[in-house]
Amino acid sequence: MGTGAFGRNHLRVYRELEVAQPQFVQLVALVDPITERRSSFASTYNIPAFATVAELLAANLSLDAVSICVPTSHHAAVAEQLLLAGLDILIEKPFAATLAQADHILALSQAQDRIVAIGHLERFNPAVTATLAALTHPMFFESHRLSVFTPRSLDVDVVLDLMIHDLDIVLSLTNSPVREVRAVGLPILSHKTDIANVRIEFESGCVANFTASRVSTEQVRKLRLFQPHQYLSLDFARQELLTISVDPAVVAAAIAAAVTATPATGSSPLPAPTAAAPTPLPTAHPSPSAHGEHPTAGLSLTKADIPKGEPLRLELEDFLNAVRTRTQPRVPAQAGREALALALSINDQIAAHAHRAGLL
Repeated sequence: MGTGAFGRNHLRVYRELEVAQPQFVQLVALVDPITERRSSFASTYNIPAFATVAELLAANLSLDAVSICVPTSHHAAVAEQLLLAGLDILIEKPFAATLAQADHILALSQAQDRIVAIGHLERFNPAVTATLAALTHPMFFESHRLSVFTPRSLDVDVVLDLMIHDLDIVLSLTNSPVREVRAVGLPILSHKTDIANVRIEFESGCVANFTASRVSTEQVRKLRLFQPHQYLSLDFARQELLTISVDPAVVAAAIAAAVTATPATGSSPLPAPTAAAPTPLPTAHPSPSAHGEHPTAGLSLTKADIPKGEPLRLELEDFLNAVRTRTQPRVPAQAGREALALALSINDQIAAHAHRAGLL
């Protein structure tokens, strides 16, 4: 449903899945209101194409599930038509333009007993899967998601366009209600917020800082988290996870040795050194799985061994499996609603800050 920047990738992956598993997947049709684009993709994939959802449904094709890749402002209307027709749906993020629209779709999906998955793509990034396995007690996150400006997705601001990926990830990792939100943002090249900085405190005591920009000179997709005796650095684009682990006993010994070797102010001078060799400070000894030795004693550096995978393919496989087995997708509608609610709360805080600063 829609063959823009996201929709054409959905088409490609669905066709790849059909070729790999024809007994489970069949790409049936596409919908796009733009004649040239509709005709081009219909020819490329050799499938019927329609200008509207109504035309699609009137064709009485054998349909089970649909990807909705239309602008956010149309998510709710398209989802409603498809759910009422008895179809399962995947909605590209963000879930909807408003919470009222999201709640309407949630209620309708429950009434129709239909599956609604939300396309928070980064949940399927192999580096995120590896991070979940390493999680213990996260207490601080630092997120940066920066993009070069493009005219894509200008119907929403940078919070709903880019930052919402990281909001969803952190919400899933903290598993804690939000306590406080502080935010600032500015429109730079569009009429909506193009750069934003956010600080969120959770009821668990965890704090997260987010920066998102679509007017950057570089592409950055990184998340760092700190938990007791460990620091994890996640690179979404490279699908890499680096972990620095701390051996508290070794670090404490190193600190104690350094303190002992340093004279206190006002104390008598240390005796002259003897010919005996000084006791060396402990050195780091990374585990066999580590890929390198950290220069600081008591710290070991590990690069996770992560099998690479295309997040969109993993996402669509998860959605189709949920459709076949009638089970919950990895990112159900309720999770999409929670990310949307937080993003809209951030936008409220950005607007309040702009008002205080005299920018509105």
